[in-house]
Amino acid sequence: MCRNIKKLRFEDRMPTDEEMRLAALQYVRKVSGYRKPSRVNEAAFEQAVAAVAEATRVLFDGLEGRKTVIG
Repeated sequence: MCRNIKKLRFEDRMPTDEEMRLAALQYVRKVSGYRKPSRVNEAAFEQAVAAVAEATRVLFDGLEGRKTVIG
């Protein structure tokens, strides 16, 4: 379904906040069917992007082995 979303797991670093936000934006665009939502739907769209980006941050913060690669 989302084959255009780029992989964010890198061998040498954690993904940046911007990379996570862009991946979240790609995901929300895909599942909503909107490239750019109407003004009436814009707040819900942006809230979803922020929630997906935060969930991605939580995921990476919780993955074992990531901290040793970075540290």
